[in-house]
Amino acid sequence: MATITTQNSKKVSAPRTKVNTAEKKENAMYAPVYNMSGKKVSTILLPEILFSAPWKYDLVHQVVIAMQANARNIIAHTKSRGEVRGGGKKPWKQKGTGRARHGSIRSPIWVGGGVTHGPNAERSYTQKINKKMRLAAFTAILSRKFKNGEILFVDSFSFDTPKTSKAKEIIQNISKGANIPEISTRRTNTAIIALSKKDITVEKSFSNFSNMCTEEIRNLNPVTMLTYRYLIIENPKLAFKTLTTRVIHTKNI
Repeated sequence: MATITTQNSKKVSAPRTKVNTAEKKENAMYAPVYNMSGKKVSTILLPEILFSAPWKYDLVHQVVIAMQANARNIIAHTKSRGEVRGGGKKPWKQKGTGRARHGSIRSPIWVGGGVTHGPNAERSYTQKINKKMRLAAFTAILSRKFKNGEILFVDSFSFDTPKTSKAKEIIQNISKGANIPEISTRRTNTAIIALSKKDITVEKSFSNFSNMCTEEIRNLNPVTMLTYRYLIIENPKLAFKTLTTRVIHTKNI
């Protein structure tokens, strides 16, 4: 308890401010959870550490560009005059022929010679990304998508065997139940389905959709989340536990 010193040097206890639990509940964020039939089965409390981050455009842009640069596969490569085969012998003597002096037929000015200032596979495009920067960009995108109504929660996906037709039916049901018809009509980069754990049957069921992809929740990253319009999170309780642990661990580094 805090103390206040008066003019008579007497310490008087100051009253503690009580936390308004009602106000705290009002500020809490909830979201509906759907089943595979598209029916709302429950609501879930969203952790503030994941869904209340401010939008940081410059940071997100920097992290995404860096990640794309780090994933860049360098293919283009040209050979310099030292790498081109041949040209070991001087084409003609230095003087007396009336022709220009040359030391090698593999000089860049000769046909079949080396290339000057061409692309080189040894060049590195990698950029350093701090873990906390990447985490801040991740939570910013996650919060932005939720505010824009682009995140859906499904209690579970269960398939006895891989079945594309059943996966299509599930997506249509969720689209209808959440009143977002774009999920079933958008042709490109529609949604990424984040699974709480690896499930090969679910992955194979959705593998034939060119506008969707499946990924484990622990492998989500800013580039993948921005590539697709909607994010469908399966088993949100377990997913939140995984993401919260990841956030807390990174912040404590």
